[in-house]
Amino acid sequence: MIFGQVITAMVTPFDKDLSIDYNALEKLIEHLIATGSDTLLVAGTTGESPTLSDAEKLDLFRACKEIAGKRAKIMAGTGSNSTIHSVEFSQEAEKVGVDCLLVVSPYYNKPTQEGLYRHFKAIADAVDIPVVPYNIPGRTAVTIEPETLARLAEIKNIVAVKDAVGNLEKTSKTRLLAPNLEIYSGDDSMTLPMLALGGQGVISVASHVVGSEIKQMITSFKEGKTKEAEEIHLKLFDLFKALFVITNPIPVKAALNLIGIPVGGLRLPLCEADEKTVALLKSELKKLGKIE
Repeated sequence: MIFGQVITAMVTPFDKDLSIDYNALEKLIEHLIATGSDTLLVAGTTGESPTLSDAEKLDLFRACKEIAGKRAKIMAGTGSNSTIHSVEFSQEAEKVGVDCLLVVSPYYNKPTQEGLYRHFKAIADAVDIPVVPYNIPGRTAVTIEPETLARLAEIKNIVAVKDAVGNLEKTSKTRLLAPNLEIYSGDDSMTLPMLALGGQGVISVASHVVGSEIKQMITSFKEGKTKEAEEIHLKLFDLFKALFVITNPIPVKAALNLIGIPVGGLRLPLCEADEKTVALLKSELKKLGKIE
């Protein structure tokens, strides 16, 4: 496992002016490392990447690398729907010293499977560090099909995939066609089923709040304690769903603020959680003993 079992898709803390809050960032990273995060994904969708400038992202990569040191790897979100921009920005991130790249499939322009292959290949060929395609058709309107992932797996530094397709048949087909490609669940509630298909772990949102429990679930499963893993999964399931009851990362930022890890608000077009969502989160956090 190159990236460990728990990769946290980290939120970006903001201050009152919605500038990046680096003091809060340090506290957040310390919390995540202490609760089981092996790798930190910086400037992914959960980190509000669409509203961060390239300069802000590079500053975040540098800061996270400095704070985490050797205690956690830094995975940088560098993908966009422009191959040229993705290549250039991935090279900039590599110069900063990140450990690996997460590259989302191009959104809105809906490339063909051949276009997807060429996009990811161009990025991987331009850097020397590991590249992880991010397969999330719910946000991008296009699926990287298993056959395309199998072609991509032949490229030496495309080593894993973040699978947020929500289709275990496609996950199974990917395992069949690309057995050396590490699979990370991109959806907390799908982690346990994906482990059964040979998945390595999860790129998680819920690990902001229940990282230790998620780590224990994965460890238990891999040690053959499947009943224990199932019990943890079911215990956490309602929280997993509550964190996505409205658009991510609105709920998880609210949850972090509730448990005393201040991360501030969100940049438009995202806005704060409504009262109904906050009430739901409070209920689930109380059940798990995270707040009183």
